[in-house]
Amino acid sequence: MAKSDEKLLVGPRLRRFRTSMGITQARMASDLGISTSYLNLMERNQRALSAKVLLKMAEIYDFDLAGFTGAGDAHLVAEVYEAMRDPLFKGASISKSEAEDIVSSSPNAARALLKLYSNHRDQALRASEVGADRDKVELLEQTGEAVESVRRFIHANRNHFDALNRAAEKLAGEIGFNKAFVVSALTDRLRDKHGLSVRIVPIDIMPQMLRYFDRHSKRINLSELLPQSGRRFQLAFQIGMLEHRELIDAITASANLPGREAEGLCRTNLANYFAAAVLMPYGRFFKEAEQCKYDIDLLAHRFGTSFEQTAHRLTTLQRPDARGVPFFFIRIDVAGNVSKRFSAGRFHFSKFGGACPLWNIHECFSTPGQTLTQVIQMPDETTYFSIARMVSRSNGTFNAPSQKFAIGLGCDIAYAPRLIYAQGRGIDTSAPTPIGTNCYLCERQNCRQRAHAPLNKTLSFDPRARGVSLFTFKDED
Repeated sequence: MAKSDEKLLVGPRLRRFRTSMGITQARMASDLGISTSYLNLMERNQRALSAKVLLKMAEIYDFDLAGFTGAGDAHLVAEVYEAMRDPLFKGASISKSEAEDIVSSSPNAARALLKLYSNHRDQALRASEVGADRDKVELLEQTGEAVESVRRFIHANRNHFDALNRAAEKLAGEIGFNKAFVVSALTDRLRDKHGLSVRIVPIDIMPQMLRYFDRHSKRINLSELLPQSGRRFQLAFQIGMLEHRELIDAITASANLPGREAEGLCRTNLANYFAAAVLMPYGRFFKEAEQCKYDIDLLAHRFGTSFEQTAHRLTTLQRPDARGVPFFFIRIDVAGNVSKRFSAGRFHFSKFGGACPLWNIHECFSTPGQTLTQVIQMPDETTYFSIARMVSRSNGTFNAPSQKFAIGLGCDIAYAPRLIYAQGRGIDTSAPTPIGTNCYLCERQNCRQRAHAPLNKTLSFDPRARGVSLFTFKDED
């Protein structure tokens, strides 16, 4: 929220808001107790919108205050800025402040630009990977757009779906929350309400699946490889699809996704969200998280969930009257591929390339069982506190070892005192580690870990010298 003495230049946004409500300048000026001429000046950015007027608007009109002031535009600004650094726009690249101006003036135009750029970039990358096979190119384009459209929808909602949280809390209350008997309670629910049985199946019968709903036999088969936390999650997922399919479909429909593939992915994500909310009901989970200072291991013990499930659930605590720390979340494999990412705050993940090698999330694979902490700083000087840990899926065998991932969770440095991981860390005096979005977009000179030249810079080579990085470049565009 804006401070009492803060002023905002949000004229285009103010005008769009007024016209969307179908009211005249005279009517809005009267509602706010100001003159029509003054409102006109504000809409033309010749006068700032004061916090006093903004708060008056919040009293009269029903709208998202954070969204109106642009607090929710950080991701969009970062994406526009990233796109315009591409060599495609060489000679026309823009500054961060100009990206903010574009988003402020016309967010829909900014989103259209990103969609056009994303389609261009995906097509170019995939065409180079699959050659001239146009059918393969089109299939990859559809798949990429499906994944990105769902990610954008989740980001737009800050990974918070209140209706699903409420429905999950109700179910958790009905079955009674006791982690030792959650599987039994969920199994009883499926049997009594839906006439379904649950069976634990040997790997030789179901070698490639962890869960299978056999409608003909009215049975849910779970792999013997699933740990207790996984069994709970899969049963809660199935109940969500059976009992709240209409709600899940309604939320999916509201996303205006580009096709059935994206809709199916979104539906699965929302059912997963519901399952996590059943195992970690919002009210109790938020209270416990605040009391234990977001100790993920302790929360996992209390709720009978895995480290990854618990860390991911922490990113969903955005209920207005019970808001948790706005975390970002990332999951990478040993090759650096990002398989899951989300940010409730300003932290920006690139669509292309892996995470910065200076971020200690990569060290997790050599320090299993340890939770690593780090203060990191992006090129725009925003500073974050992050924790990282390697997790190993317990559904492996001798011939098929379990998957290993590194889980990263972090927040703006201002929230660090609320975390147990920052206690005694000396974050006020620690020098942050400078990192970038990834090597392709990072413009830091002389980085020892640089793997690729920046896309928007001209390389320079001096035969008389060899720096710590092979890639040196001119600072000017």
